[in-house]
Amino acid sequence: MEGLELTTIEVNCDGLNTSYQVGVKLVNELREPGRQISNTGYPQASVYEFLFDELDACGGTVLIVLDEVDHIDDDSLLYKLSRARSNGDIRDAKLGVIGISNDLDFRNQLSSKVRSSLCEKEVSFSAYDADELRLVLEQRERVAFHDGVLEDGVVAMCAAYGAKDSGDARKALDLLLEAGDVARESGSAVVTEAHVQKARERVQTNQVVEGIQNYSQHGKLVLYALTVLHERGETPVRTREVVDMYREVAHSEGISPVSERSVRDYLEELAQLGIASSVEYNQGKSGGKYKEHRLEQSVSAVRTGLSTLLESA
Repeated sequence: MEGLELTTIEVNCDGLNTSYQVGVKLVNELREPGRQISNTGYPQASVYEFLFDELDACGGTVLIVLDEVDHIDDDSLLYKLSRARSNGDIRDAKLGVIGISNDLDFRNQLSSKVRSSLCEKEVSFSAYDADELRLVLEQRERVAFHDGVLEDGVVAMCAAYGAKDSGDARKALDLLLEAGDVARESGSAVVTEAHVQKARERVQTNQVVEGIQNYSQHGKLVLYALTVLHERGETPVRTREVVDMYREVAHSEGISPVSERSVRDYLEELAQLGIASSVEYNQGKSGGKYKEHRLEQSVSAVRTGLSTLLESA
């Protein structure tokens, strides 16, 4: 808009777990390198005072964009920002805040006083389709790759996989960049669809490993039990055999096992994550109902994810 004096400050809150840390980051975004403050050593009130002074010095309209805002464990900063002008903390600047989050429940987790003072408006964005992702990737292609490096069809394939998997532009872009890495590692001067296929396998493996590493202790033990049975060639296997192996593993680790019901719940979760699969059978009066389970990811990926557990075993 003509005549609008606008300052935009963007901060990704991934890795910044507290309002204090985000406040320090905002202050340093607004200050010259020689005037920046350290991440520790200041009272939180002082950090806010520094921030309001810098915001007022900007004047005009200041828009603060907090990406991954749900990573902040407390809502002190959001409350202070939303009340800054009414409390007299800033006088010259007009302040706006945009919070970006993939957590649809984030707003409900805020305290009532923050929701009241924010006067927020929620804008939801649907997942990208393949054509939209292709346009996004074509824009990034010109920045990340030299002309002629990408074989025809590479961008379209990355967009198609991105739309199929999640509709997340970031994941589609990660796949394209990973394909570039695969091509470079193989000594190829051109990125091909085969490189995209290999990159997708690598990305999926990394996601599996990360998911396992972040899984609960008993969930890992259940997965390890299923993995052992798989390596013995005994899968698909009934729930009872998984429970028995889990208990054996838990006792060997000096850990009190959870109930059979809990093991069943963990097996369901592993199936939902795509790490394992479960099939229910009904043999009627003669055999009753039962489930059989099998591993759906490579043993190498699973063992990498379980590396911490296996090192202590």
